[in-house]
Amino acid sequence: METQLGGMAIRILLLTQWFDPEPTFKGLAFARELVRRGFDVEVVTGFPNYPGGKLYSGYRIRLLTREQIDGVHVTRVPLYPSHSQSAPGRVVNYLSFFLSSLVYCLLGAKRPDVIYAYHPPLTVGIAAALVRGIRRVPVVYDIQDMWPDTLRATGMLSNERVLDWVSRLCKWVYRRVDRIVVLSPGFKKLLVDRGVPEKKMELIYNWCNEELLNQSACKGSEKLPAEGKFRIVFAGNMGKAQALYSVLDAASILQKNGDQAVAFVFVGGGVEAERLEKYSRELQLRNVHFLPRVPMSRIGSILKEADALLVHLKNDPLFRVTIPSKVQAYMAIGKPILVAVEGDAADLVQECGCGETAVPENPDSIAAAALSLQRRSVADLDDMETGSRKYYREKLSVSAGVEKFSAVFTVLAKAGVTDA
Repeated sequence: METQLGGMAIRILLLTQWFDPEPTFKGLAFARELVRRGFDVEVVTGFPNYPGGKLYSGYRIRLLTREQIDGVHVTRVPLYPSHSQSAPGRVVNYLSFFLSSLVYCLLGAKRPDVIYAYHPPLTVGIAAALVRGIRRVPVVYDIQDMWPDTLRATGMLSNERVLDWVSRLCKWVYRRVDRIVVLSPGFKKLLVDRGVPEKKMELIYNWCNEELLNQSACKGSEKLPAEGKFRIVFAGNMGKAQALYSVLDAASILQKNGDQAVAFVFVGGGVEAERLEKYSRELQLRNVHFLPRVPMSRIGSILKEADALLVHLKNDPLFRVTIPSKVQAYMAIGKPILVAVEGDAADLVQECGCGETAVPENPDSIAAAALSLQRRSVADLDDMETGSRKYYREKLSVSAGVEKFSAVFTVLAKAGVTDA
């Protein structure tokens, strides 16, 4: 694909509040792949402090720092480090990056051919839209969280007047960017219902951290509990959104029914982790095991040892139009998936044929799906694993996603700013 404009490499400015070493979907792997394809890439980001809200070791807040990583130019601008559960702390964090990134993009950055803006937070989209209007640079807006829906569902904001203003600002940004990238068909439909022209949107699925996942998967075997059982592993954050009490109730149903072949293994931490362990003890579950949070350098080898992998979110309309990031990681590692999330995530697993679906927060349905997987033949499970890896490679991988982004960037760079 041609990635030049007037004999020069197309310049892409990636505007994102979070970037490596912080965990993010569109981080260094994305930027590095764009460079490999011939783009000139500058990342404008903050000083790393997410998700803990504390500045990472080795970094100090400065007016400006520049570094180059594998051909990617990274510019860090100051912000107020915070990831507080309170709205005021988050607001100051978002506004500080908004102001410093806006000033830099207007006065300090070499004019790019295309701006890529990562949402959340919404303030990044507002900054990109303002730069677009002033410097006449087309903007690609990548929506990873549907605001204000997520703010309402997670309890971050409950004031309906404020939520209404957030909705108005979102629509303001949508009108002023040139292309909107969404991560699921449900996101696309939701935006169409809110008046965004379908022709303005592009569906590009997220990918996982392939390099780290593959490296950790090759480091050998992990010793998981319940050897000899069909072990269904949940790996990741255990918060309110995951609603994992229903999974423990499903384990209780299997135990009471005398179905001893299935065991659930939970790996990770989170605000609900201790309460989940307490609940498991109260139910006297012998088929549930908890392991502490492990570094990403080990997670691939743990997933590799599982017989199946679990995705579960609470039964909320918002989660029907999203695809949890662990779905891509599970498919890349190539294990059968038990997905208890209605909507796009379940549709993806069914299309791939790589697992079983269950109704979220329905213990009977989860228990039935777990038994169905356990009773599959070895040949069926092998087919699921092979199909999962193939589907991921062809449709969800970094390479497949960046191929689509490259096409969008190239078209916009050649067209320039038009009426959005």
